Amino acid sequence: MSIADYVSRCLLDPIDGYYTKHVAFGEAGDFITAPLVSQMFGEMVGIWVAETWAAMGRPSPFRLAEIGPGDGTLMSDILRVADRVSGMRSAMQLVLIEPSPTLRAIQAARFPEARFATAPDAGDGPLIVIGNEVLDCLPANQYVRGEAGWHECLVGLSDGRLAFGLSAEVAEQLTPLPGQLGDFREYSPAQRRFAVMLAQAVKTSGGAALLIDYGRDTPGTGNTLQALYRHQKYDPLDAPGEHDLTQWADFPAVAGAARAEGVTVSRITTQAQFLRAMGIEARLDALAARNPGQAEKLQRQYHRLMSPDEMGELFKVIAFTSAGLPMIGLEADTAAD
Repeated sequence: MSIADYVSRCLLDPIDGYYTKHVAFGEAGDFITAPLVSQMFGEMVGIWVAETWAAMGRPSPFRLAEIGPGDGTLMSDILRVADRVSGMRSAMQLVLIEPSPTLRAIQAARFPEARFATAPDAGDGPLIVIGNEVLDCLPANQYVRGEAGWHECLVGLSDGRLAFGLSAEVAEQLTPLPGQLGDFREYSPAQRRFAVMLAQAVKTSGGAALLIDYGRDTPGTGNTLQALYRHQKYDPLDAPGEHDLTQWADFPAVAGAARAEGVTVSRITTQAQFLRAMGIEARLDALAARNPGQAEKLQRQYHRLMSPDEMGELFKVIAFTSAGLPMIGLEADTAAD
């Protein structure tokens, strides 16, 4: 089977998939996301949502949809900001999009007012969409450069054990792409389909979408498949369904797929640049002044979110907006038009 099929089955198998059985967040789990690092992250996203809603003309009602809400920490921080904006919370219809039944149960208990859906409905009223660490869950096929061209990397059996192998056929669609012998390339139809779906929903409904994830901002080679368990990396073929499997988001491909649907797409920027534009430094100062005993802890959290050797540059940000709606905290990528 392809790498993409293998990853999808390991994560989403209805009986034995990782997200079906025992996804584990936080320091005591398998991985930690930015909302769990600090409330400042979610609050900056909340400010983006509030300012985007204002730029839309403060529609009532409007839908706020989060894709992959996890344990609900990010949405809780966003709603805390919304509660401070006159009329926003009463205008909001909360939509959660979550494939994991385990996580849906947690989210339903935390947000009883929410409606669950499988995708943002297009044309069902003004829409703001948030997706933090969603793209990395949408797997990519992998190809390895051989003497004759690019060969797809597959997962099969060798002596009764899972093993990687290469297709004997050359992937003709990748022939024009450069590469050295042994180089890896990743291509994700799933990420492209997701971008098309999201762009169509934003364009038809009117509104905006914000995506934050770790990944590349320029096309390139490399094998980014990894398995995480208790914050340690493992062989992706070990313990299928027991480890979290991820691959980098391909932001240039996502941007191109969305732009082709007729939405405005922002420049790909770093998490640090985006959070700084939304005012994280002022929020850090305010929290430290209010909680002087937590100042050192807050600074550590800030460093983890912002530092180039932590999340600050590895994580990228992109947004889509419908016609005429300004970008909040980001620049429109007019050079690509």
